[in-house]
Amino acid sequence: MAANAPHVLVVDDSFMDRLVATRVLKSYNIRVTIMEGPNQAWEFLNADHDVDLILSDYCMPGMTGYDLLMEVKESPKLKDIPMVIMSSDNIPERMKKCLDAGAKEYILKPLNVVDVPRLLGYI
Repeated sequence: MAANAPHVLVVDDSFMDRLVATRVLKSYNIRVTIMEGPNQAWEFLNADHDVDLILSDYCMPGMTGYDLLMEVKESPKLKDIPMVIMSSDNIPERMKKCLDAGAKEYILKPLNVVDVPRLLGYI
């Protein structure tokens, strides 16, 4: 894969959702790094990685995707990385909360091939 390929960090506690997102993104020659939870992702992000987009599940144990979004947006170093929240729940209040906090988009799982060009537009 080309070194200049976009790099997407996928954060999801569900193995199947990580697998689907990875396959869909890699079909567009996107470099993918997978993290099983927000705390692991936060450590990875703070270790100077070249992430172009964060794609995070909302519902995860310990820390939600919204919590990770807030951490990223409050970090001077990370605040400009676009973040998209994924969820299997269509809850308008949750969607609004995430978008108001700076998420570029709130998409319903599973990630679909038709979503990718739009997501790449945020990079």
